[in-house]
Amino acid sequence: MNKWYLYLMNTIKVKLCSSCGTSFDCGNISKEKKCWCNDFPPIFNFAEAGDCLCPNCFKNNCSIRIDEYITTISPENALENIAKDLPKTTHLIEGIDYYLENGNYVFKAWFHLKRGSCCGNGCRHCPY
Repeated sequence: MNKWYLYLMNTIKVKLCSSCGTSFDCGNISKEKKCWCNDFPPIFNFAEAGDCLCPNCFKNNCSIRIDEYITTISPENALENIAKDLPKTTHLIEGIDYYLENGNYVFKAWFHLKRGSCCGNGCRHCPY
């Protein structure tokens, strides 16, 4: 076997999605780098999903969980939400934090909840 193949086998873990069965790259499994799924909000544990999910199923699962959570938020309890206490990240995820409309970013309620307060700009999806 060539050295490149051995390197890949030692740094990348290929898994099967427990939801759709698709093969996917689980990312670098070395200690200095984390898997791509760490870019997503830690809103459920893998035991609930069965095992690792492919990027598409993982994103869909996150979106569903977030949308379910958002339905429990009202202006009266928005300041006490769990999203504001999650680890801060600068990585925004289309479909979870925002969507595009006519080339413009429209921030979703999850994005605003993560911020932890109202910015006062009258945002369309402001939960506050």
